[in-house]
Amino acid sequence: MSPDPAADQESTRHPLSPARTLDVDPLLDDPKTRIVVCCGSGGVGKTTTAAALGLRAAERGRKVVVLTIDPARRLAQSMGIDSLDNTPRRVKDVDGGGELHAMMLDMKRTFDEIVEAHADRERAAAILSNPFYQSLSAGFAGTQEYMAMEKLGQLRARNEWDLIVVDTPPSRSALDFLDAPKRLGSFLDGRLIRLLTAPAKLGGRAGMKFLNVGMSMMTGTLGKLLGGQLLKDVQTFVSAMDTTFGGFRTRADATYKLLQAPGTAFLVVAAPERDALREAAYFVERLAAEDMPLAGLVLNRVHGSGAARLSAERALAAAENLVEPRIVDQDGGKAGLRNSPDPYGSSESPASEPHSPGADGDVDQLTAGLLRLHADRMQLLSREQRTRDRFTTLHPEVAVAEVAALPGDVHDLAGLRNIGDRLTANRPELPETAVDPRD
Repeated sequence: MSPDPAADQESTRHPLSPARTLDVDPLLDDPKTRIVVCCGSGGVGKTTTAAALGLRAAERGRKVVVLTIDPARRLAQSMGIDSLDNTPRRVKDVDGGGELHAMMLDMKRTFDEIVEAHADRERAAAILSNPFYQSLSAGFAGTQEYMAMEKLGQLRARNEWDLIVVDTPPSRSALDFLDAPKRLGSFLDGRLIRLLTAPAKLGGRAGMKFLNVGMSMMTGTLGKLLGGQLLKDVQTFVSAMDTTFGGFRTRADATYKLLQAPGTAFLVVAAPERDALREAAYFVERLAAEDMPLAGLVLNRVHGSGAARLSAERALAAAENLVEPRIVDQDGGKAGLRNSPDPYGSSESPASEPHSPGADGDVDQLTAGLLRLHADRMQLLSREQRTRDRFTTLHPEVAVAEVAALPGDVHDLAGLRNIGDRLTANRPELPETAVDPRD
């Protein structure tokens, strides 16, 4: 008995670095999990993932707040909220026994809250009206990341929610979320700022005489570089902020330790693209180096096929045969064999009649087009699988949850539930077996 050719084909297809499956529901259900941080490069679906996780946790009985950064307006509307601001807003129509609240970071308002909490009314007013402070709080490099961590610390300190889901700020590099707050804290506590506060700290004429020559030289040089008014604004700001100095870097360090603590879980979000997964790999390595708890990788926008056994090569060959029938079905050849018992053909053979385009030709053209689309999909699937396998080979310890690409945007709670269901399906969208590299 001859062997089954299909079985032979399957035996030649061997697994390539099968990924561990990320089980999301136990993570969300665990009462010890208090913070979930969704991080990764921009444009990979972090905000949607964070919202879907928050909704799923709420509908499984937890009281959740989602802190999102610069979300698309349609995402706020998908949660039934016209607009999001710095105050948590409850989301309606959430099933189950939990609650879902959502908010969008307002970095300037968060910075203002720090000032108001650590300065008296007169000094706070001076700081808030200072032009240098207004520029710093509105768009200074690292301010958004610093304020995201500050707001996370505030929410955690309130102890009002069972679970906080954080969507990290969009940035050129995912690592900015960890690095930028320390850089800003170091700047605000740095030597230049300290030097500018020195006359105010020493106080009186003795202090000013002591520093008069050195400060005059320095401020003269800085005045030429920065402009006299800007330097004056900086000095005024620094003098007013003196009571809170020494706290910026300390606060950043405290939130940093919160991210390292038990009860925090990082989910790295990526798409099956080379740059996104390279950034994800850097982030995984950095989290390990900083001793931060990594739960796993969420791989969004993964493509699949219901006809994966039909390779791209075979689909293209079949399409070519349909639109160029003479390559295989020449007059008097296979067409004659199909339609007449006479292998040489005859005057009565249908093969001898000229081919006339019609309904059959239209069907062939349509079928050939579908086969080409399938070939394109299989080639895309193959590229995505190889990209994922490179990541899982380098980081076999990282559990992966794959989410299929959707035909459109998420615009309501039902769409977020769909994402949550796909996140927790515990099955890969991409095949675990090798794909012919020629495909």
